[in-house]
Amino acid sequence: MLKHKFFNFGMVFGLTAMSFLTPLRVGSAQLEEIEQRGQLIVAVKDNLRPLGYRDADGKLQGLEIDLARRLAEELLGNSDAVVLQQVGNLDRLKVVLDGEVDLTIARVTATAPRRRLVDFSIPYYLDGTGLITKDPLITRLGDLHSRTIAILNHSSTIAVVQYALPESRVVGVDSYQEARTLLENGRADAFAADKSILSGWVQDYPEYRMLPVWLSGEALCVVMPKGLQYTKLKQRVNHAIARWQADGWLAQRATAWGLPLRRKTVKPYE
Repeated sequence: MLKHKFFNFGMVFGLTAMSFLTPLRVGSAQLEEIEQRGQLIVAVKDNLRPLGYRDADGKLQGLEIDLARRLAEELLGNSDAVVLQQVGNLDRLKVVLDGEVDLTIARVTATAPRRRLVDFSIPYYLDGTGLITKDPLITRLGDLHSRTIAILNHSSTIAVVQYALPESRVVGVDSYQEARTLLENGRADAFAADKSILSGWVQDYPEYRMLPVWLSGEALCVVMPKGLQYTKLKQRVNHAIARWQADGWLAQRATAWGLPLRRKTVKPYE
């Protein structure tokens, strides 16, 4: 009997010790906690010009970096009170769900499946499918009929292009570098992708041009934690973005970073 009691005590002690060693899941911070901390933690991209990337000195810059700093000023009164945390595409929602960051601003589009996990702000930029080429004879969409267009494999852009240009030939590539190789070798006439990405391409390779067409529209939004306890945070973020849309600050910063503006409103998924 005594042996049994010692065994139970040992199990309890062991489980208690394990509880200290096992990391606990931490929920996302509410607005009051962010204010007490005095810092806004934001997940951003560091390799996606012109939304979020590092310049020659390693400094983060881009439209989404501007937005993160402006939100820190809005919430905390100091644009420098922001911690920018690099994030990969696969973890953009996860870091918010796990409470590692307060917000994600990393070229995330608002979709129905994602809305089941997180909340989204109103759009800060309207992205969409575009086309680039270096062929001087291609100046409009009609010039690409029966031409060859490179597109990333498994991309939703494939369906968009096939709908807009049913007579074109689509060639799948596994990377942007492979797409550029095809274009340079004359095995593709154009490359289709999101305009935010193509803007960075044109800035890196100015011999390419982006055609003035929009084949689709997608809203880029700030990722925020889901739940009633985050209502104040979401309201502050949304009101700020709405104000910056109205006074032209967002459009001015997008233009400054070389991002094209779509004048026709594209509403995010409701």
